[in-house]
Amino acid sequence: MLRLVVMRHAKSDWEAGAMSDHERPLNARGRREAPVVGRELAKLGYAPEVVVSSDSKRTTETLELAKPHWPRAAVSFSHALYHAGIGEVRDALASIPADVKTVLVLGHNPGWESMVSQLSGTHVELKTSHAAVLESDATSFADAIAPGRKMKLVTIVTAG
Repeated sequence: MLRLVVMRHAKSDWEAGAMSDHERPLNARGRREAPVVGRELAKLGYAPEVVVSSDSKRTTETLELAKPHWPRAAVSFSHALYHAGIGEVRDALASIPADVKTVLVLGHNPGWESMVSQLSGTHVELKTSHAAVLESDATSFADAIAPGRKMKLVTIVTAG
C-alpha cells in the first residue's frame, strides 16, 4: 500500500513585510500548529519516509517545525512545487524509489486542494496546516497519481 500525504504549509504572516510572496514567513499560529500536525501524522502511523517540499519560506519553516516527529524522513526542496499542481507533483514523485511507501508533499493552495480533490474524486478543503492522507494499491507513486487514477482519501489531519 502506498500512502501520499498532501500537506499545506502552516499559517503565514501577511504583515511580516516580506520582500516577496515566496519569502513570507509563518505567523505565531503557524509556528504553533505545524509541530502539532507533524506529531499527529506520526502518532497515526503516517510519518513520511520522504518529504518533497516547496522551497518557499513558509513551507521550509513548516517542515522545520514538523520534521522532528519524522526523524527518518529524507527531505528535498523544489522550486517547481511553489504554487504547483498535480503536474509538478507527478514530476517530483516520478523518481521515488519502489521501496518507499509513504511520501509527504508540502506546498500551497489552490493547487493542493485541487490535486487532492482530483486524486480522490471528493471535494476537499485544505486549510493551512491541514494534511490529506491518500492511499493506493499501485506499485509506484508515478502509477498511483497517473492521469485517470484515483486514490482513497483516508483522513485529513489538522492541528485542532
